[in-house]
Amino acid sequence: MQADPNLTGQFLIAMPGLAGEPFYRSVCYICQYDQQGALGLVVNQSTQLSLGDVFVQTDLTPVNEAIAAIPVYSGGPVNPERCLVMHQPIGEWAATLQVTDSIGVTGSVDVLEAIAAGEGPEQFFVCLGYAGWGPGQVDDEILRNDWLTCPADSSILFQAATSDRWRAALGLMGVDPNQLSSDAGHA
Repeated sequence: MQADPNLTGQFLIAMPGLAGEPFYRSVCYICQYDQQGALGLVVNQSTQLSLGDVFVQTDLTPVNEAIAAIPVYSGGPVNPERCLVMHQPIGEWAATLQVTDSIGVTGSVDVLEAIAAGEGPEQFFVCLGYAGWGPGQVDDEILRNDWLTCPADSSILFQAATSDRWRAALGLMGVDPNQLSSDAGHA
């Protein structure tokens, strides 16, 4: 599939040939794509941590145990100590990158404070770290058949089970994962 000229708001879906950590069978949501490179969040790799663990580190007290039990994901290998919250709607937080008209990524503590108080965004996804690519790097990886791209679907981002996100993202393109090959072909 040909890469969209602007990958912001797109899924990068790992092909079977992209073996090993951190991207094996990953779905990465591209939050920013420009001449300086790309920034994305892996949305289907959970960690052993919960929001309660993050709240302990930030001296926040959750309003209830259900909020504390929400899983935290590994957003990628860059800055794994940095907590980022992808959310819908965008809202008005101190440090938000607007990805689309309805989705933002916030790295400031005010969004975590609101989530702990039960007053956060309607839908959110908390991760540690992010994925980053230099200028032209992600485009080269797409041409190497490492990734497929397609418009992201917020139901996959916020509602699909973590273990189902790779298959669900491929399904957006009508691709059966059992029919994928790890070999790249060029005509």
